[in-house]
Amino acid sequence: MRRKVLVCALTLAASGVAVTHWLPPSLGVPDLPASVLPDQAPTRNARQAAQGQAAAPLGPIRRFDRTRLAEVVRSYLARRPGKAGIMVSDLRTGTSFGVSEHIRIVTASIVKVDILAGLLLQRQGEKRRLSGGERALASEMIRLSDNNAADALYAAAGNGAGVTRANKRLGLKETVPYPNVWGASRTSPADQVRLMNALVSPKSPLNATNRRYILGLMGAVIGEQRWGISAAARPGDQVAIKNGWVPLHLQGTGWAVNSIGRITGPDHDFLVAVCSQGHPSMESGVATVEHVADLVVSAMRRVSPTGRETRPPR
Repeated sequence: MRRKVLVCALTLAASGVAVTHWLPPSLGVPDLPASVLPDQAPTRNARQAAQGQAAAPLGPIRRFDRTRLAEVVRSYLARRPGKAGIMVSDLRTGTSFGVSEHIRIVTASIVKVDILAGLLLQRQGEKRRLSGGERALASEMIRLSDNNAADALYAAAGNGAGVTRANKRLGLKETVPYPNVWGASRTSPADQVRLMNALVSPKSPLNATNRRYILGLMGAVIGEQRWGISAAARPGDQVAIKNGWVPLHLQGTGWAVNSIGRITGPDHDFLVAVCSQGHPSMESGVATVEHVADLVVSAMRRVSPTGRETRPPR
């Protein structure tokens, strides 16, 4: 299934054919058609291709200095193409940090986590589980980033209106699911950390079984799609991840490259979201996402698990 989708996507890209949809002014963009191609597999391993492309940080940060870290991140992003934002919360220390965390970015495939969370929340209300077919589609959608599976489950969740209703219960504030085209939705790093928090918090409207189910799928994403926030992991850490990548056309220019997930280790439990767009290539976007994630998470590792500072974004 995944191979078929990827071949189709690459064929469309090569032929210059795009699927065109309309974005209303309410999304904060001109009332112009927005062409959204499915996520495409890179011609080579994206993480390997990105190595060496990220500029070095502007000097070491020997302790967690929030002001200095923000300066370093903003300076780095100012020298990179496109725009990006990051939000990180450490559940063990209570520390949160963000730069441009409220920026609105085209979701691409990271919205697939939101789709599944919304569908599971609806099924809870109906006091029934996903069917066997829906579970198979959920696995393909998260682990393989299969777009056909996402189409089917988005429809099952009620498309944009259904996911919007679920997002209100999940505490999301800055995500706008597009009516019928999930990949054209918009979100922010802060909202993606709110979503990740809904997958780990016992206060979440999602029950424990459904929270574990989604995180289990994110922890089993195939190897070629484990770039992104995983660059901030250390040996022994466990990573649950979902990435999104898509070339933009009338909806924007360049590539949107996003990565969300959870990095869990002995002393820290990070919820991480990096959203970006306007990159000249997917590899350039991956380099930016990975460098910023590693830079911020590495600095936040300096906070002692006993030194609580702030709560996850609300």
